[in-house]
Amino acid sequence: MRQDWLRWRALATPAKLAVIFEARSINYAELDRLADGLAGALAACQLHPGDRVATLLNSSIEAIALIHAVARLGAVLVPLNTRLTPTERARQLSLVEPKLLVVDDPFVSADVDAKPQETVTLAHLSHQEPQFGPEFRASCPDQSRLPHAQSVIFTSGTTGAPKGVQLSFDNHFWSATASAYHLGVDTNDRWLSCLPLYHVGGLAVVFRSCLYGTAIVLQPSFDLEQFQRSLRDDQVTLTSLVPTMLHRLLQSSPPTKWPQSLRMVLLGGAAATADLLTAANEARVPVAATYGLTETASQVATALPADIQRKPDSVGRPLLFTETRIADSDGNTLPRGQIGEILVRGPQVMTAYYRNPSATDSALRDGWLYTGDMGRLDTDGDLYVVQRRTDMIVSGGENIYPAEVEAVLRQHPAVADVCVVGLPDTEWGQRCAAAVQLRAGETLSRDALLSFCRTRLAGYKQPAPNLIRFVNALPQTASGKIARQEVERQLDGWAGSLQSGTAEPSDT
Repeated sequence: MRQDWLRWRALATPAKLAVIFEARSINYAELDRLADGLAGALAACQLHPGDRVATLLNSSIEAIALIHAVARLGAVLVPLNTRLTPTERARQLSLVEPKLLVVDDPFVSADVDAKPQETVTLAHLSHQEPQFGPEFRASCPDQSRLPHAQSVIFTSGTTGAPKGVQLSFDNHFWSATASAYHLGVDTNDRWLSCLPLYHVGGLAVVFRSCLYGTAIVLQPSFDLEQFQRSLRDDQVTLTSLVPTMLHRLLQSSPPTKWPQSLRMVLLGGAAATADLLTAANEARVPVAATYGLTETASQVATALPADIQRKPDSVGRPLLFTETRIADSDGNTLPRGQIGEILVRGPQVMTAYYRNPSATDSALRDGWLYTGDMGRLDTDGDLYVVQRRTDMIVSGGENIYPAEVEAVLRQHPAVADVCVVGLPDTEWGQRCAAAVQLRAGETLSRDALLSFCRTRLAGYKQPAPNLIRFVNALPQTASGKIARQEVERQLDGWAGSLQSGTAEPSDT
């Protein structure tokens, strides 16, 4: 499969709109020329097929062109999270050993000291004399003979140390194909993208739009006012959000005006509450709940808006060419309705965890990806995601799913959001702890919250009275998920200070 998708798209529909970014727009012919110039500048840095190119970039038209330029040369893209600390960034650079690190000007001073790779700014590459044309293109490697590796994308690290997911062009192609068959494609689609380009969801929009010949309305980040303006002015038809973003839009004042052009909001990255989906339905927002992973180049299953009306807790059926099954701890398939680990098989599943054979062997077995997520399939084959297996709490031999406890706590009218984790306990193995964020202006006691839970949760599932902490806000990852590990660290430290007498139970 040829990897230079932008070249083919520019030949097929050169005048079609490719990207809108701030006050600037560019068509596919112009994007192709920009990618050619960047590819020539990269080639001048002695970049060869198979070399890794790490990037530390904000979203921009040039950043999208660089993604295509790296593919044009047969190199491997390694997009780094711009929110990493220097130590975290150094760890990832040490793993992938890139030939080149491309940064935006604001990140020049943030570069790590010990860097074997050459570092250049994107502005410097963009200002090089363009080398596109028949001569330069003739010097580009034969796409049909290149390895299929496209990128190494690091997981968010919400449940452990980030791992480098090695994705191929085939992975992205089949993911885009399956999504198109499920969501449909309109030639006038415009995808409003505020997910960062180092996130698999942001990268997926770049490749899908190129393959479909549709446009990206790119935003530097999620800004409530800017997002609302784009919905109003840019004829947006599709967008991808995480629940936190959708919640802010629904709670905005004045209320967000959802345009008639908008045909779907893909909601993923974390579990959506029933209250959030109800609020979206009341606001006539066409939400499609989706389940996906970095390891699957984005989507696995998606419930379309009509599906959510029937089964609001489901993420729907697997996409075309995608199989899922629910397995026990030995990998045996469980009957419909039983909770077990979600396994995925299909052409969009990653090739490996980069330079991590033990993690690869654990995750990829007999053609199946063992996701570490817990779920069930109903009699219709619709998937319900219950919890990450690594988040499950085992207390006194009983399994507790944090998502179940969180759903009950969120039902209290004073609770805005909550995160439940397990803390080590000598007697019980683990004890259930909760960080609770209240709605603005609301007050609530621990006793009142537990009294609310008693008729809704078995005793062993309830948070320990002395392990409920009210917080002003829950920490989040760059993609908008609750940073569960950070919550666990904070609650563990707080519980320890309670035992030592250095903090009060009412501490917030």
